[in-house]
Amino acid sequence: MKIKHIFFDLDHTLWDFEKNSDLAFETVFTNNNLSVSVTKFLTYYKSINQKYWKLYRDERVTKEQLRFGRLNDTFAKINYKVNKELINKLAIEYIEELPKNNYLFDGTHEILEYLQPNYQMHIITNGFNEVQHEKLLNSGINIYFDQIITSEAVGVKKPNPKIFNYALEQAKAIPSESIMIGDNWEADIMGAKNVGFDVIFCNFNSNPVGENIKSINNLFEIKQFLK
Repeated sequence: MKIKHIFFDLDHTLWDFEKNSDLAFETVFTNNNLSVSVTKFLTYYKSINQKYWKLYRDERVTKEQLRFGRLNDTFAKINYKVNKELINKLAIEYIEELPKNNYLFDGTHEILEYLQPNYQMHIITNGFNEVQHEKLLNSGINIYFDQIITSEAVGVKKPNPKIFNYALEQAKAIPSESIMIGDNWEADIMGAKNVGFDVIFCNFNSNPVGENIKSINNLFEIKQFLK
């Protein structure tokens, strides 16, 4: 059947999380006079953050545990002593600072402009409710999307089928007329595919992918699959 609805992931797919996150940490560290190299901190933080997000998707840590744990573990890794109160303060300030930087991946506005006349477009994100809406608004891409589905609003996270089914209900869509575009193999691609969506994998790191999965190295390549 013809695709009528496009569901996008946000972070690491359209919104350049790594770049915006790095800038947020630079500001927060400067404001709090931390005598630690941001570059050194980020070297360890990124893998620790990924570990915590996996735990969060699997319902094994709370939002608060994620926010505290990823900072606490990173400071411990680089042997920089920070008390619990300061870590909590940094965690809050980081979340407040994060949506102020709004670098998008190359081609984001162009591909959304290209697709908008022919499709209804929506967001399905595991990000935190209050932050994701700010990111969309501040980056100017909120205008392209009809439904914004966050895991916090639904109560489950991708790849749980409940969030995809909820998104379909909100969009008044059916799986056979829907496609999910995202960067996370487990959460976006397998999660949506298991519900019956078509999928496009944002394979920006050019990892090996099975031939039966549509894969792109940049957003402009979406055009070869969606006219």
